[in-house]
Formats: sequence, structure tokens, C-alpha cells
Amino acid sequence: MKPITVNGGKGTVELDAEGVLHLVWKPGTVLEADDVHAAIAKVNELADGAEYPMLIDITNTQTVTRQARSAFSIKCAASQIALLGSSPLNRVIANFAMARRTLPCPTRFFTSRNEAMNWLQEPLAGSD
Repeated sequence: MKPITVNGGKGTVELDAEGVLHLVWKPGTVLEADDVHAAIAKVNELADGAEYPMLIDITNTQTVTRQARSAFSIKCAASQIALLGSSPLNRVIANFAMARRTLPCPTRFFTSRNEAMNWLQEPLAGSD
């Protein structure tokens, strides 16, 4: 399936052949609450009432506003979320997101795409 642009053009969402949603933020993105809400809307539209594991690539994300971090607690069509990053800044962004006690599904941070995809495709991966 071809990637769908998130409103505002800061990212794309697609559902791959293995049934994994991919949300990729463009390089240098400053994530604001409106961006997160737009991405959630696109994910839900694409999932069409089903739930899928989701990989969120934050590798090139510059920063996330406080309001955007709050939006991470909103439930969407993701059954579990793997945050993919490569830098200490990405880890800080992920830690802020995962520190919320109200995360809507199991969420983990990875620096390896292969490890993230393996976790997302394991049966009952969200139970760990």
C-alpha cells in the first residue's frame, strides 16, 4: 500500500503486507499536538476498525512539544507500538512518551528496525 500523507505533510502512514502500520515523521519535524491528532486520525482511517501493531519512526524528529506528548495517551488502532530511534534525543522523546501511566497499549523503544519488527510480529508481544 502506498504511504498516506499525514495532514500538514510532516509524516506518512501506511499498512504493510505483514499487517504492520508504519508512521514515519519527516526529518527535522517538530511534533505538535495537531500533528499527533492528525496522525491518529489517519491511522484509524487506514485501520478501518481493526487493530494492528505499529512502528513509529522518530529517527529524524527534532523535538516533541508538551501538548504533543500529552496526545500520546489517546487510544488509536495500534495494538502495540514500537518507537524506532537512533540518537540520545530519540531516546529522551521515547522516554517522555513511555513515562505516561496512561499509554493506550504496550510501547517499547528500539534502535534496531529488525528488533522492533520482530517484537511487533511476535504472538502476544504486547504481554511482556
